[in-house]
This record gives sequence, C-alpha cells and structure tokens, in this order.
Amino acid sequence: MRIEHHGAKCGVTGSCHELFIGNNSLLIDCGLFQGEELQASLNIDFPLDSVRALFLTHCHIDHVGRIPWLLAAGFHSPIYATQATAALLPLMLEDGLKIQLGLDGKQCEQITNRVRALLKPIPFDCWVQLTFPSGELINVRFRQAGHILGSAYVEIKLPDDRIVVFSGDLGPCHTPLLVDPVSPKRADVLVLESTYGDRRHPSIADRQTRLKAIVERSLQDGGAIIIPAFSVGRTQELLFDLENIIAQADMNASNVNWQNLPVVLDSPLAAKITEQYNVYKQLWANEAKSRYITGRHPLSFQQCIVIESHAEHIALINRLQTSAEPAIIVAASGMCTGGRVVSYLEALLPDKRTDVVFSGYQAKGTLGKALLDGTDKVEINAEQIVVNAQIHQLSGYSAHADQDDLIAFVQNIDHGPSDIYLVHGEVATQRILADKLYAVIENVTIHHAD
Repeated sequence: MRIEHHGAKCGVTGSCHELFIGNNSLLIDCGLFQGEELQASLNIDFPLDSVRALFLTHCHIDHVGRIPWLLAAGFHSPIYATQATAALLPLMLEDGLKIQLGLDGKQCEQITNRVRALLKPIPFDCWVQLTFPSGELINVRFRQAGHILGSAYVEIKLPDDRIVVFSGDLGPCHTPLLVDPVSPKRADVLVLESTYGDRRHPSIADRQTRLKAIVERSLQDGGAIIIPAFSVGRTQELLFDLENIIAQADMNASNVNWQNLPVVLDSPLAAKITEQYNVYKQLWANEAKSRYITGRHPLSFQQCIVIESHAEHIALINRLQTSAEPAIIVAASGMCTGGRVVSYLEALLPDKRTDVVFSGYQAKGTLGKALLDGTDKVEINAEQIVVNAQIHQLSGYSAHADQDDLIAFVQNIDHGPSDIYLVHGEVATQRILADKLYAVIENVTIHHAD
C-alpha cells in the first residue's frame, strides 16, 4: 500500500490523492486548483490504467473541479459519493464549466450526463465492496464529516484488514446546522486535512452575535453590506444565522429595522444548493431540525430575496449604486475569484458607505485576500477600482475543523493510527500541527510537506 498526492500536498486546493493497493488504485477526490495554485495544470498528469474508482468526500470545487478533465483523460470507472454529494455534484460542475471554459448549457449537460452515468450514490455508514481484477476485495464506506451537506470521510478496509482513512475536509464541532464529525473506531493510516492546523477558531456559539453587531454598525450610514460566500456551505450557514437574528430581533433595542431589512441571495448556484439543503433535512443537526419543526424556515425565510436572472442582478446593482439603501447581499464566490459578487464589488467598492464582510479563508492571489489585506486599489475586469469601502473579517464561520478539532479527531480513534499523512494545508501549518500531534499521540509517524 502506498499513497501518491496529485494535489493539496502542500496547499489548500486541488485535492486529489491516489491509494495504490498492489497493481490497482483508488482516487480520493479530484479537485481544482485555486488562488496562487491556479497556475498548476488542469490536465490529469498521472496514468489512469490502474484506477478502479473515484471516491468523493464532498462537493467543494477544490475537491471535484477537475473531474471533467479526468473524463477527458479517459476515466470511465465508477464515481462513489454520498447521496447528498451526488445530488450536488452536477450543479457544482455545471457552474464551474460555465465559469472556467465558458461552455453553454448544452455542452455542460453533455459532461454532467457522463458524470451522472458513472455516479453511484451510497448512504452514510454503508460498506461498499469492490473486487479488483486481480481478485482482491476492498471495502469502503462514507462517514459524517460535518463540513458541508453530504460531506464525508472515507474508510477503506484493505485485503490485509488494515484500514486507511481519508479525512476529506472535516467540519468543526457544535455548529447549529450540520452534525459533528465522529472519529472512526480504527485507522491504521490516516490522511488528514490541516487547513487550520495552526490555530483555534473563535467560538461558534458567539458568531451570530458578531454577525449582528457588524451588520448594525455597518448600516449606521446606510449602504450595502456585501458578504462573499461559497455557494455550498458558507451561504447556508449565513442564511441560517440571519434568519435567527430576524426571528429574535427586538425592534426597540436595535438601530436596525431587521424585519424590513432585505437579505438578498444573488447566486443561482447557491439558490439551487440551498434547495438541496432543504431536501436533505435528515442531515441537519438537532438545533436546525427543531426550528423547522416549530414552523420556521431557516434557509428560505420571507425576507430572503433570491435574484434569478442576470437582468435582475444588473438592475439591483444599479439601484444600490444610486440609492445606497440598506441591504445585505450574499453572493458567490467566497474568495471573489468570479461569480456575481465581483460585479457588486466593481460597482460599490468606491462608495465609503459600502461594507464588505469576509467570513472565510482567502487564499493567496485572490481578490478577497487583497481586500482583506487592506489594499486601496484592486483590478477588476481590467479596470483599477478604488477601495473606499469598509472591509471586515467575521470569525466563527469556518467550515473546517481547527487545531483542537483535528487533534480531538485523531485522539478519539480507539485503535491507531500508526501513520498520519498531513495534506490540504500550507507547509508551515502542517509542521505546527505535526508537532502538536506528536505531543499527544504515541507510536505514530507523521508525514508532511517539507
């Protein structure tokens, strides 16, 4: 058994890992490179002759975005995913193909139909048995990772009964919308993400209070509040908290008329993803389920206005640019690397009444990172845009486990691991996490990028 990394070995995008078992192999994820890593080739530069299946941990584009290139390289083996991930995957790929390659609807459909033909949705915790041409039997199952809807870590039982676990992206504990990840009973080899392995996140319990405070402070002089957010995961968490703020708002104790404040969701993909979150309510955490049972709609509340067409999108931007009326705009992409949020930024960054609230990680080389670092000018559509808007960072919305969560995930494995491979993190972060793990885990060898 050996593992090769075709992405996310020493960075946080492009996840793609290959597990070799004799003369056969399995792929875990096949993601797109983003930010500075975008310069990496989209081409599949490794042979596929031995690959018997692709297992997807979840639907973020940095874990699935190279699948069309995988197909073009000749891949025609099964693609296994949880049921929710299988529902989200065609939506994510279609959006990516339109943005990356400018394909039209028919061209995208041809590719997504090929993906659908290979997709094999598997319920959580159900073992799937694969028989390799050489006769070896491999058993694989998905377990809850708590990162986004449908996200999973992958347990692979080898012919010699060793178990290899690929974490994918693990979520933090105690989020109100999705369930917490639960460690496997056994893992002889663990491939572990390390995105935030060098830090602790601020309290999730207080994030709604922080969001409310930023909105109320930002709206003192009117203007739009732009929240760049990934279409899957971050958008739904934000909507969930905004609905709760509105439901609990005391009109006499706030300078914001929350009941009349429009919350605009301007992302066709995010709207479709949110529909799937509502379809798969069985994957929600108890807190979210309890709100729904009492008659509330945490992700599709009355004040949430969904912008559908491009014409509506342009009309709203023009209106906000002229009127500076208060509104919360949630739009993709989360790192401002594309999508409708870029149009809002181009039009409204010069207005000092505009506020931009970042609620997630901003990779090096992205527009979001430049704004968060305090630049006074940015280039958008080949134009230099002056930044007069106020820029904020909102903590508590990371969909990733932090250092404490990652260490707890490993410590709570009853048997093993003897080897840990750290991936999906900057080199310095991996080193810090490795040192922390060595301090609390005995008889383990930790492999990380040098």
